Amino acid sequence: MELSDDTVLTDTRRWIEKAVIGLNLCPFARSVYVKNQVRIVISRARHVDAFLDDLDRELEFLRDTPAEAVDTTLLVHPTLFPDFFVFNDFLDVVDDVVAEHELEGVIQVASFHPDFQFEGTEADDISNATNRAPYPTLHLLREDSVSRAVDSDGGDAEAIVERNIATLRQLGSEGWKALLSKP
Repeated sequence: MELSDDTVLTDTRRWIEKAVIGLNLCPFARSVYVKNQVRIVISRARHVDAFLDDLDRELEFLRDTPAEAVDTTLLVHPTLFPDFFVFNDFLDVVDDVVAEHELEGVIQVASFHPDFQFEGTEADDISNATNRAPYPTLHLLREDSVSRAVDSDGGDAEAIVERNIATLRQLGSEGWKALLSKP
C-alpha cells in the first residue's frame, strides 16, 4: 500500500516537531520552522535518475530563492531507498550533484533514514536516532545558516553531537519510539 503525501508530510512534520525541535537535536531548526522557511518536498520518483532530477530542481530552487523565504529543504522519498546501506552509498552521487551545480561551500546535504546507522555502531544503538527520520530524507542546508547555528550554540559542532547522543541515551529506545508514535 502506497503512503499518501499527506501521511508522509504528517509523519515528517511530527518528527521535526517532536524529535528535531522537541529534543533540540538541531539548534537552528525551531527558528526556521516557526518562520515557515522549511520546505518539505515529497518525491514520487520511480527510479534513481528521476530522484536526481528532483534533487537538481531543489538545489536550483534553494540557489535562486532568498534564505528569508526558504532557508532549507527536506527532500523526502518514502519508498525508493528501503535499504539504508544502498541509500548511504547513494550519498556519494548526491555530493557529485552538489559539485556539478557548483554549490560546494554553499549548500551541504545531511542524510536521514529510518534505519540510519553510524559506522562502528550496532543497529540498535540509540545514538543512530540522531539521523533517523520516518523516511529516507536529504536535508539541503545553506552553509551560512549552519555556521550561524553552530556559532549561536557556542561554536562547537562536536559538542552539539555529544549533547544529542546524551539526550537520546537518556530518552532510550522505548522513549524514542513513544515520542514518534504520539500524534
